[in-house]
Amino acid sequence: MDFAFSEKQELMRSTLHELLSRVCPPEYAMECDAKGEAPVEAYAAMAKDGWIGVSVPEEYGGMGGDALDLAVVLETAGMHYLDLATMIFRNVCYGCEAILMSGTEAQKKEFVPAAVRGDAFFAFSLTEPDAGSDAAAIITRADREGGADREGDTFRITGTKNFTSGMPIATHILVAVRTDNSGDKHEGITNFIVPADREGIQWKKLPLLGHRAMGTCEVHYDGVEASETEALGPIGEGWQGLMEYITTERLCLSAARTGAAAAALKLALDHAKERIQFGRPIGKFQAVSHMLTEMHTLVDTARLQVYRFAWLVSQGKHGRIEAATLKLFAGEAYKKVSDLGVQVMGAYGYSAEFPMERHYRDARLATIGAGTSEIQRNIIAKALGL
Repeated sequence: MDFAFSEKQELMRSTLHELLSRVCPPEYAMECDAKGEAPVEAYAAMAKDGWIGVSVPEEYGGMGGDALDLAVVLETAGMHYLDLATMIFRNVCYGCEAILMSGTEAQKKEFVPAAVRGDAFFAFSLTEPDAGSDAAAIITRADREGGADREGDTFRITGTKNFTSGMPIATHILVAVRTDNSGDKHEGITNFIVPADREGIQWKKLPLLGHRAMGTCEVHYDGVEASETEALGPIGEGWQGLMEYITTERLCLSAARTGAAAAALKLALDHAKERIQFGRPIGKFQAVSHMLTEMHTLVDTARLQVYRFAWLVSQGKHGRIEAATLKLFAGEAYKKVSDLGVQVMGAYGYSAEFPMERHYRDARLATIGAGTSEIQRNIIAKALGL
């Protein structure tokens, strides 16, 4: 098995590093985080050079790459600024991959090229106050006008979603709703793509510990109109689509967080080599060097997990256990690496003048959002027959 990047992928990495060093320097990331504003300028620069469409077929304006290429882009972006990488992930996952998986040809032609160009931004509206880890328990409903027995193609969406990221800049929302209550909770779910400015949609930004530039919001839907042509996939059959989208989400987020963990490791390593105490660099002390070796081991193993899973996806061989294993390890690794990074840097790691404290804040979401670590362990245990 060849563990090396291809010549094309090495060129992608170096080219993207060069671009992001110019358009997304540390000062820019710190400013976006402090203001709670999305890194739209850096994103636009990436879109201009075609990076958003790295895994999108050429017929829809993309580069025609695969999951391995996508992982390269997201890991590299995560090294520079994690909220930039999560912005890319949302539009790749929900503006491109989800529509390519489940959309009609008309939807693919309308949305995917626009997402690749950076003209369309997508938010994903799934989680509800009483439907977090139990995502299939959603109660936000879409009622067919005139009643369930009518043949009309217009629905009205009513309900509340929370922790919907990207709303301040979104042009469209992929929203999961219940269109039928008669069966099992995994049945009767439909996914709609609706314009973010459609009448009846109201949102408010939520103050968060980390990921302050993501624009995470509570969203209220008050009789929002949605047509059957805006459904992503057949009416009432959206759950399987959601599971497929979430698998892509776990690859994207894990690659981005592994890149962020690598950046945190570099910060701590550079500090340990430069900070002099008791007449020598602190990295020469065994207590500090052991923390750094643990950080390195976690980052290296997470990277192997990311590219193994990306290869499985590219070969059509992935499953829920592999996705859960990746999400669990990469999330826990980033959390541990950021914690050790603060410890290595001491007061400097705790200071808002340095990026390490942002890693510490951002990493806390890695074991909570998009499926907690406990949920991943449940999935793995079930797959093992336990």
